[in-house]
Amino acid sequence: MHPYKTQLPQLGEATFLTDGGLETTLIFHQGMELPLFAAFDLLKSEEGKQVLKKYYLHYLHIARQYKTGFVLEAPTWRANQDWGAKLGYSSASLDLVNKRAIELMEELRKEHGEANLPIVISGCLGPRGDGYVPSNLMNAKEAQDYHTAQVKSFSETTADLVTAMTINYTAEAIGIVRAAQQYKMPVVISFTTETDGKLPNGETLQDAITQVDEVTDLYVAYYMINCAHPNHFKGVLQDGGQWLQRIKGIRANASMKSHAELDESDHLDAGDKQELARGYLTLKSLLPNLTVIGGCCGTDHTHLEKICTHWFN
Repeated sequence: MHPYKTQLPQLGEATFLTDGGLETTLIFHQGMELPLFAAFDLLKSEEGKQVLKKYYLHYLHIARQYKTGFVLEAPTWRANQDWGAKLGYSSASLDLVNKRAIELMEELRKEHGEANLPIVISGCLGPRGDGYVPSNLMNAKEAQDYHTAQVKSFSETTADLVTAMTINYTAEAIGIVRAAQQYKMPVVISFTTETDGKLPNGETLQDAITQVDEVTDLYVAYYMINCAHPNHFKGVLQDGGQWLQRIKGIRANASMKSHAELDESDHLDAGDKQELARGYLTLKSLLPNLTVIGGCCGTDHTHLEKICTHWFN
């Protein structure tokens, strides 16, 4: 059953929350080992599944408190061919783990979803290469071929959509969208930016969104920005334009450090929660359709609580 696949409720005006920095929370707050930042590896044990469920429950509680909807993002950001192979996963075992992730999300939806807490399940995809650095560069056809397997896995589950996170160049985004089209899955593209508000390969957000829309006939349900602090990209939004209406979601980093600085850091930079919350309010004033809010690296549920105290007051 796909209760929201044909009509995503977050496309309306109501606010939908989502989670924060899953991997950084588990590593730095809970002392867990996540090889290659691969949270999906926890799904191989019952203990790992319970760790993941407990993580999401903090955020679902906040959504219930503020009477919002919730986008439940599966822990599958690394569950694609190259990263999976490094962890010893075959194509068949990756298919199974992606489906197992959605089954876990479905358990949470059945246990905690209700009329005033609609829960949308998203199958999360990550880039083929590093989230911060454009690597293993592909053209759009190569990207479609690469990401098709994971999209196909999600299409055979109760996932309502797929969301591609930390995408850092346009061709990969186009390939993911075409894979989603192939399997008739709604898709969200979330780009990451550097401190100058541009994608890591130098493309502007405006050009990236415009180009993807042009070549995929506006198939993307909406766009997001993640894995950057609001101060890094708010400046590129201030000139306005129709393209801003396509951005509905923000999952910002807690830290104002650059990606290079974060890569070199051996400790968690939780940033300034008040400053982050004020940054979200600034983005709310710049993005007319911003309704999906969560966090990324360095954020946990306490950051989202602080954002909500500003957002709803």
